[in-house]
Amino acid sequence: MSLGEATKQAAIKPHEQLAAYLAPELAAVNALIRERMSSEHAPRIPEVTAHLIEAGGKRLRPMLTLAAAKACGYTGPYHIHLAATVEFIHTATLLHDDVVDESAQRRGRPTANLLWDNKSSVLVGDYLFARAFQLMTDADNMRVLQILSNASATIAEGEVLQLTAAQDLKTDEGVYLQVVRGKTAALFSAATEVGGVLADADDAVIKALFDYGDALGISFQIVDDLLDYWGSAQTGKNIGDDFRERKLTLPLIKAIAKADETERAFWVKTIEKGKQDDGDLDHAIALLNRHNALEETRDVALDWAEKAKAALSVLPASEVVQMLSDIADYVVARLR
Repeated sequence: MSLGEATKQAAIKPHEQLAAYLAPELAAVNALIRERMSSEHAPRIPEVTAHLIEAGGKRLRPMLTLAAAKACGYTGPYHIHLAATVEFIHTATLLHDDVVDESAQRRGRPTANLLWDNKSSVLVGDYLFARAFQLMTDADNMRVLQILSNASATIAEGEVLQLTAAQDLKTDEGVYLQVVRGKTAALFSAATEVGGVLADADDAVIKALFDYGDALGISFQIVDDLLDYWGSAQTGKNIGDDFRERKLTLPLIKAIAKADETERAFWVKTIEKGKQDDGDLDHAIALLNRHNALEETRDVALDWAEKAKAALSVLPASEVVQMLSDIADYVVARLR
């Protein structure tokens, strides 16, 4: 490879490299998604689904399933079905989340609940969950079915826990981690674990794939929560959305733990009581910086990314395993 080719290759983002490596499989996943999101009797279903699925998402979760199966030497057809299942579950949760959060933007575009209505978003989300369960049975593997169905329940549980913990200043880092493991990491770990199960890999390899997905998902969500205050054009949301929605994410939890009486009164007013005035977001960010909460949150995200990479050491070295390791680096790359 020439120096120019090497430089060009290095400039390609890890998820793009993985997508290129998995191009035939991803094409099959996309075709299956288009086929299964159709509805003969309710045309609104493919309209709403297409708006979100075709909005430029990275397909990271289904790629993890495909990559895990490939890393374990799987040669059958059902990793395509499970990758589509994972994407349907993810899309269903996004539709429901935007209703719960009353969001107006997703991936830089108006949300489905804004373009249509809350009823359409909830019901189409339900339809996608049903389609996901149909797809996951195609593999005729009870262990796979258990993993993905358990993940679906865990995701819902995490979302409900967040509802009760979001504005409670007593919420600590342990509860936050439980929420993150539920609403985000559960699908990452299920996506990677089923790839190994489908390939009939050794239990140690399957456990490693679960640990990788779990740590990657936790790091991913912490980065997302941190960028809500640091900002990035890649997030597709405005600075301070979580603050305005009164979500107690890790940066706030760390700052509140160090707050004096005056600062705590500010957090009670803005988060617990929801009384936010002009300038409150700037003051919140100033408090986060005063207590080094953003830097400490960054360190936690980097630590989880390292845990994800370490989990992969159990797998035989290969090109696709290296790409999975690079994905962990990519998730936190915007924080370095």
